[in-house]
Amino acid sequence: MTDTVSPLGTPWRTFEDLVVGETRVSPPRMVTEAEILAFARAHDPQWFHTDPEAAKASVFGEVVASGIHVLAIWRQMDHAINGDIDFVCGVGWDRLRLKRAVRAGDILRVSSEILSLEPSRSGKPRGTAVTRYVVALEDGTECVTFESTNLVYTRGARDRSATSASAEA
Repeated sequence: MTDTVSPLGTPWRTFEDLVVGETRVSPPRMVTEAEILAFARAHDPQWFHTDPEAAKASVFGEVVASGIHVLAIWRQMDHAINGDIDFVCGVGWDRLRLKRAVRAGDILRVSSEILSLEPSRSGKPRGTAVTRYVVALEDGTECVTFESTNLVYTRGARDRSATSASAEA
């Protein structure tokens, strides 16, 4: 994998650098009970996320990570593999599925695959990238899957930005 940021600390891969079918896989990350409890107590206080004793009586039989927590973990792991892409912003998620609960001790990996790329129809210096994401266990069991639609800057956007900056100097 290449460096995820340019020497100036900014993402360097523009829309033109992306390829349909490109896949990336993150390094592994273990989820701990302490982080499950801390996240849930702050953001999703369901009893089976926050109380190890009570969670024994749940359908899970133990504390499990909130789906929102797993998506926050995805976000961190995605930056490790796609932080080199010059995103404008995300504009939507489709087909989000929470397929398996994430438990303390689970080791997760995130994979991404670019499904489609479409240049702007309005002539703006950006394009649309649709990426399929999978948060999975090391054995490949899928925990969370979804498709993310993002706007990505083109080289033209960077050229315009550089021209504006030099004109202001």
